[in-house]
Amino acid sequence: MPSRSTKTCADVHITILAGGSGTRLWPLSRTSSPKQLLDLFGDGSLLRNTIERVLPLVPWERIYILTGPDHAPLIRAHLPELPNGNLLVEPSPRGTAPCLGLAAMRLRKTRPGSDVMVSLHADHVIADADAFRRGLQAAIATARQGHLVTVGIVPRQPETGFGYIERGAQIDPPTDPPAFAVARFVEKPPLEVAREFVAAGSYYWNAGYFAWTLDAILEAFHRHLPATHQALEAIVSSPTEDTDAITEAWNGIAPVTIDVGIMEQATDVAVVPCDMGWNDVGSWAAVYDMQARDEDATAAMACSELVTIDSGGNLVHAGGKLVATIGIHDLVIVDTPDALLVMPRDRAQQVSELVKLLRARGHQEQL
Repeated sequence: MPSRSTKTCADVHITILAGGSGTRLWPLSRTSSPKQLLDLFGDGSLLRNTIERVLPLVPWERIYILTGPDHAPLIRAHLPELPNGNLLVEPSPRGTAPCLGLAAMRLRKTRPGSDVMVSLHADHVIADADAFRRGLQAAIATARQGHLVTVGIVPRQPETGFGYIERGAQIDPPTDPPAFAVARFVEKPPLEVAREFVAAGSYYWNAGYFAWTLDAILEAFHRHLPATHQALEAIVSSPTEDTDAITEAWNGIAPVTIDVGIMEQATDVAVVPCDMGWNDVGSWAAVYDMQARDEDATAAMACSELVTIDSGGNLVHAGGKLVATIGIHDLVIVDTPDALLVMPRDRAQQVSELVKLLRARGHQEQL
């Protein structure tokens, strides 16, 4: 028998963005083994864990994976339970707005406009799944009132790498947790401003989790991204075998994120704050923060054994090897069969720059 949560979400469809490769986790994350399919913490892939968190709310039949052609075969093999029609492939990267708009139009062809669409990311870690589901259910209830809703993460400390959402007045009728009107979105503030935001208690990290009715989001596309809306209409009305027309219409869409293209432009936007133990696992430094560490503050991953002398604060991923260190501190060492990464832990954000350099030098097989 379905749970009460599943019954109350009978009109809900959950889309999961799974198109990125997670370049900041190179050399483990690659085109052939993208971040969302990695088992970083020994409890299953990030994508499968994302699905497990929402299965108490909706069945597999209303879970949709959004990805590109490079990752589609990998995801299909990784998720044999996913119904055949629920892997939605975008022809090429155009940003999250066209991707989610296309998914909404595809759903609208067969579902009523009052149905709720939820958008999540495939590659995040959430410590408190119950709190996540409570926040999501509050967002769904608020979306049914006609709002475009985002779930805001209660910040643990000032961060300059995340966008922030400032809340306004509380929305009635109240939900649990409550929803608030969005006063504004702020992109990646400097540290002093981030400190002010956290101290104020009315700002939340923007995790990119959304809920809206199909009618509400498609109306927002029509109003704020009319050219994109027109192109998406042409795509969904084209016969599936007319790949040339579909590709031409898709490639004509200007790339834009859902935040910039829709959420920052719309006036009826709400935020549901949630403290769920969220982490976007955006770098090797974030992986280190989430790993169990020994008395020397070293985290060992995939090592047959780690032997150290006068070493500490390191993250070591060794592909099953014995690793020995002498006199090194606060490094990231990631060893794979064809690539080795060594860097100071506090420069983990630069891995994406390194990947661009490797691509420019023709190292496609290692990417």
